Amino acid sequence: MANQLEHANIRVKNIDETIKFLTTSFPDFRVRGGRRDNEVNWVHIGTDETYLALNEDARTEVRQGPGLNHIGFVIDDADALRKRLEEAGYKEGYIPPESHPHHKRTYFHDGSGMEWEFVQYFSDGPVERNDYSY
Repeated sequence: MANQLEHANIRVKNIDETIKFLTTSFPDFRVRGGRRDNEVNWVHIGTDETYLALNEDARTEVRQGPGLNHIGFVIDDADALRKRLEEAGYKEGYIPPESHPHHKRTYFHDGSGMEWEFVQYFSDGPVERNDYSY
């Protein structure tokens, strides 16, 4: 499999307005999953293969304007990528739980401080790949 861009993770001011804009622009987009609570609201909106991760911070004292959080790429081997980046001196970012049976994610910061996500999938099925229950 070739590496491919999978998603962009974006901060938005009003998640519902952004959902309305995107589903009007792209009628094949749907909300694939998400969470809403007192701290952060997030959704993945798009198709089975590609999506935008939208984040709206519900805590008014830390709310920021729109911007890019990270870009995610599908890769073949998360462990090999992690080793290459660590050996090159790059620092790991967010460390997700390793409990998901259908994918492994790793996050690294580049030399400018931008965070990048890399995900290795263990399934070709959209239901398993897009399972947010873990």
